[in-house]
Amino acid sequence: MTIKDTPEEWEVRATDTPFVGGKTSVRTDDVVMPDGSVARRDYQVHPGSVAVLALDDEDRVLLIRQYRHPVRQRLWEIPAGLLDVPGENPLRAAQRELYEEAHVKAEDWRVLTDVYTTPGGCDEAVRIFLARGLSAVEGERFAAEHEETDMEHARVPVGELVRGVLAGELHNNCLVVGALSLVAAREGDGLDALRPAEAPWPARPFES
Repeated sequence: MTIKDTPEEWEVRATDTPFVGGKTSVRTDDVVMPDGSVARRDYQVHPGSVAVLALDDEDRVLLIRQYRHPVRQRLWEIPAGLLDVPGENPLRAAQRELYEEAHVKAEDWRVLTDVYTTPGGCDEAVRIFLARGLSAVEGERFAAEHEETDMEHARVPVGELVRGVLAGELHNNCLVVGALSLVAAREGDGLDALRPAEAPWPARPFES
């Protein structure tokens, strides 16, 4: 048996969108179950996101720290952002986020992993990139707003991140998945064997 996720779509008898926000919405679908019954499923409709695990020459990961109101915590995270434009190239979006949130650019980009953050209640798909060959971006910094005006930055050794994840001290989804995926990739075929930055992403098809 091949262990691989596969596309599938069950019949939807009725659908409604009771809430539409600035970036996301909530959808209610009446879905036909395998036994013929119909069950109502509510979920958040999300444009998708990208995240960047930026690794410097000293084997440190670039982190940002900001307040997240839904969980009432200030979290350490890796740079990330929404795919605001339908069909947007995820690599370009990731490069933009790394610049805007950290004022950094990278020479080498790979796909580290793709995840659904909470598939039981949201259709958000995230592509996490590995970025290496880091350097500062010249020129003016991006004008931050809202939570980002209070953002902190740090560069943390990979081993310290993994320790924090396993100790329950770090909770951001992309940081946790990215750090553990990095370690797994190193212990497997190596970082240079990761998928190219422009690898297809069926969850969020994009233009070249």
